[in-house]
Amino acid sequence: MKKILFISTRNPFSGRFSGDVIGSLKIINFLKKKHKVDIVTLGGKRSNSKNIIFFNQPNFFQKILNILLSFLMGSPLQFGLFFSARMKKYIKKNAKNYDLLYFYHIRSSQYLPKNYKGELIMEMGDLYSKNYLQTFYNLKILNPFKYIYLLESFLITKIEKRIFKKFDKIIMFSKNEVNMVPKAFRKKIFNMKISIKSIKNKFLFSKNNNNILFIGNLGYLPNLLAVKDFIKNILPLVKNKIPNVKFYIIGNVNKIDKFLFSFQKNAIFLGRKKNIKKYLKNSFCGLANLKIATGIQGKVLTYMSYGLPVICSSEVSSNFNNSVIKYENNNHLLKSIIKLKNNKKFSTELSKKSLKFIKNFSDKKVCSEYLKVVNFSKKLF
Repeated sequence: MKKILFISTRNPFSGRFSGDVIGSLKIINFLKKKHKVDIVTLGGKRSNSKNIIFFNQPNFFQKILNILLSFLMGSPLQFGLFFSARMKKYIKKNAKNYDLLYFYHIRSSQYLPKNYKGELIMEMGDLYSKNYLQTFYNLKILNPFKYIYLLESFLITKIEKRIFKKFDKIIMFSKNEVNMVPKAFRKKIFNMKISIKSIKNKFLFSKNNNNILFIGNLGYLPNLLAVKDFIKNILPLVKNKIPNVKFYIIGNVNKIDKFLFSFQKNAIFLGRKKNIKKYLKNSFCGLANLKIATGIQGKVLTYMSYGLPVICSSEVSSNFNNSVIKYENNNHLLKSIIKLKNNKKFSTELSKKSLKFIKNFSDKKVCSEYLKVVNFSKKLF
C-alpha cells in the first residue's frame, strides 16, 4: 500500500457537470481501493474528513494579479487562474510524507515541490497545446481570445515538454496523441481509457424518435461553439426534413447563453441532469460535432454506453474506429442525420457497434489499469 497525495486544481467533490471533475473523483475512488489517498484541492468548504484538504479559490482581483504574474514569468495564463500560495506552501511542506504525488491536469504541475524524491504521476489526459491551437484557428480574427489561445498554446507546449522530462509516469487517453509525444519520452506514457460506470442498451429504433442529443458543459468553449454552429447552420435544414425534430442539450449553461438560444424553439437546454435515460427514449442519435477536439470525448462514450448511435466530426471520430458515423462537411452531416432517423437497419447496426466498442471502458477494467500504473515501479524506466 502506497501513501498518495492527489493534487487537483478543481474540487473533485463539487458535483460540477464537467469531465475533469467527474474524472478526478473516479480516479480517487479507484486509488482508494488499494492505497491510502489524501486529496489537496482548490475550492470547496472545510471537510470533517482528515484526508481532504481544501484551499480557497483566489478572488477576482487575485486572479487578475496572478494572471499578470504568470504572463511576466512566461507561464501559462491558466496557472494564474488556479494558483494558491497557501496550497503551494502546504504541498511543499507535506510532500515528503507521501510515496507518490499524483497530479491531475497539467495546471496542477505548478505545485510540484523542487526537492521531492518520491514518485510522480501526471494525469495529462490530452495534449492541450494542440487543443488551444485548434481554438486559435477556429475563432474569428476580431475575437481577442483568438490571440490569447495562440499564446497559451505556446506556453502550454513548454509545460508539456517539462512534464515529459520531470514526471515518472504520464497518463494520456488518445493513442493518436501518444504518438505525437517525442519518442524519447514515450516509455513514460500510459495510454488509459476513460471509464464508464455502467453500460445499458436503452436505445430502441422508432420512427417516432425525433430528438438529437448533445451532452456537454457549455462553459467549455469547444462545446459552446459546436452547439451554436449546429443551431445556426444545421438545425434549420434538419427541420425541413424532420418537422418535429428537437435538439436537446444537457449540461451547464449560463443564463446569457440560455437566453440568446431561447429564440430557437427547436433547441431545448435542459441544464445539468444526473439521469439522462428519459431523454434517450425519444432520441435517434447523439451528436459530437466539435471542430476543436483532442483526446477522447467523454460525451461519445456516454452515448455509446446506452447504445445510442453517434455522429462525430472528423476531429472527434479518430479514436472510435468504425463505431461512429464520421462526417466531413455540413451536407454529409445532414444526410447522416436523416439516414439514422429513417433507416432502422443502419441505425441498429451502429448501435450494436457502439455497445461492443464501449465494453473495454467499464469502470472495473479501467480501475484495474490505474492500479497497475500506480504499482508499476519507476525503477524500470
